[in-house]
Amino acid sequence: MATPVLDADQLKTLIAIADTGSFTRAADEVHKTQAAVSMQMRRLEDSVGRRLFTKNGRRNQLTGDGEHLLEYARRIITLNNEALTVLSEPELAGHVRIGTPDDYAERFLPGIFARFARTHPLVEVEILCQASRSLMELINQGELDLAIATHSDCGVHGEVIRRERLCWVGSPRHRLEAREILPIALGPATCSWRHSATKALDEINRPYRILYTSPSATAIVAAVMSGLAVTVLPESAVRAGMRRLGKEGRYPELPTCDIALLRASSNANSTIDALADHIVGSLNNLDFAVQPWM
Repeated sequence: MATPVLDADQLKTLIAIADTGSFTRAADEVHKTQAAVSMQMRRLEDSVGRRLFTKNGRRNQLTGDGEHLLEYARRIITLNNEALTVLSEPELAGHVRIGTPDDYAERFLPGIFARFARTHPLVEVEILCQASRSLMELINQGELDLAIATHSDCGVHGEVIRRERLCWVGSPRHRLEAREILPIALGPATCSWRHSATKALDEINRPYRILYTSPSATAIVAAVMSGLAVTVLPESAVRAGMRRLGKEGRYPELPTCDIALLRASSNANSTIDALADHIVGSLNNLDFAVQPWM
């Protein structure tokens, strides 16, 4: 018996339903009637032999099998789009200079560059890791073409492409909540995350001492994982082996962190534009596993 082939159009509709939260809004998204969307999902369920939706009141909710298929659907459509890009767009070549702080480089760049290299193998990318404020200056001087930076550290220049909540983070093996003076590890005085952390602690009159200061995220995380201090990180930077700290430990709520894409207006060309568009699309669709509160 022949193995059924998944229909890309049906998978796009499944993604639209998951992203919009309803068949009705998904129908608008994929430019179909609601009846056509319902028919597509019934055919998709027939193809895979599993129920993809269950009723929750008046809402259609993805089943466990539906969630599982959704993961594959996103990957299939991404690969489909990459293949079409490679075959339909003119082959780009050239050199792009991009800057980013080291913590963003570690989290975001491996996936971004792996996908970009598949679609534009002739483009050479040069990477510079510096603090966001320094990157803004290099962009203004035309010494970088693009930069991924913290928006508030750049005088709110650039296009906001991702927003995450800041979290208090500590070692899972050490408890610093009971200390009379909270030890913290943060970036330099110009860092907006540092300002957010100290401002929040000041507002609840929580005594603290900044024991470690470094522009390097690796150095800050090392101090935290050694149990010497706590720090502040965006949600996507909280990985396995870290402990998110909540209000029960007298850690105040923190604001969001906006991540921006900066472009040097004097250096625009089709190669730079292609990487910029790829970065925006990648960070808009980035999924990460948020570690639980402990």
